[in-house]
Amino acid sequence: MATRASPTRTEVTFASDEIIVSKTDLKGRITYANRTFSKVAGFSRAELMGAPHSIIRHPDMPRAVFRLLWDRLGEEKEVFAYVKNMTRTGDFYWVFAHVTPSYDDAGKVVGYHSNRRVPDRRVVNGVIEPLYAALLDIEAGHANAKDGLNASYAKLMDIVKSKASSYDELVFSL
Repeated sequence: MATRASPTRTEVTFASDEIIVSKTDLKGRITYANRTFSKVAGFSRAELMGAPHSIIRHPDMPRAVFRLLWDRLGEEKEVFAYVKNMTRTGDFYWVFAHVTPSYDDAGKVVGYHSNRRVPDRRVVNGVIEPLYAALLDIEAGHANAKDGLNASYAKLMDIVKSKASSYDELVFSL
């Protein structure tokens, strides 16, 4: 894989009737990517196979949001989240992601399945961008990355508790 691009300020969009779909193994390596994912992210499907899903991670995403995602998946719960991703060229795109565990015939988790849709711009602009910027500031304000993550995650959980009875309730109330 080529050197990772630097983030740009150019947004890539996709149609509201399109769904970005991917599947990963337990370590987050991509095992399936649909054409929409390939088109929007700017990678061929062959390049995506076996790559870590973090290949599209945008540096504007707080680590606390991914901790929440992985904690929920570790509890075998689905999770919905607004995510800013980065394309191969450094451009960005926002999604409203629905991530679920995938099970084998014996009921064992064998990977994860994610469907991503066009997010509500009002929510992204008015709520998510300011929230994520605040969480990133908290993370950056600590010399130790682990302490920054813990402080950012605690802030995220405080916000959830102050506005809703659960994370899911908060996300769907936006």
